[in-house]
Amino acid sequence: MKKILIFMAFALGIVGGAVAQNTLNNRADAIVGTYSGMQGSDRFRAKITKFDDGTYRAQIIWLEHDRDDKGNKILDKKNPDKSLRNIPADRIVLFSGLRYNAKEHRWDGTKIYDPQRGIRAKMTAEFMADGRLKIKGSLMGISESVYWTREK
Repeated sequence: MKKILIFMAFALGIVGGAVAQNTLNNRADAIVGTYSGMQGSDRFRAKITKFDDGTYRAQIIWLEHDRDDKGNKILDKKNPDKSLRNIPADRIVLFSGLRYNAKEHRWDGTKIYDPQRGIRAKMTAEFMADGRLKIKGSLMGISESVYWTREK
């Protein structure tokens, strides 16, 4: 009897988690908000907004280490687009043009920018059962995921 109760509790936990995950992933605008995350040892906050055309954009709004040793703002020196290399690191656009894919219950259709490496990778985003936003970047068959936490 004890084993059955443990199994039922485990099964309900899985189903409950899947329901929570699917609820957020079923609403396109659920992604809009302010998130905190880490890339390597760098903590940041990013804001995801929606545009009139139905696409989403994420921009860094705070960066823990936004100044160099001399007190100057760190700039986006690794950006492959030379016209963006003078953007302060705490204002970098991480992605734009993201679209909600209702069939897959996730967001995709654009690339995410990694300012630490100066590369852009194909991205997907979806909420995990615990409410964190999983952002997966893929480039040449190699994938990496980062997790952002919505701020209250």
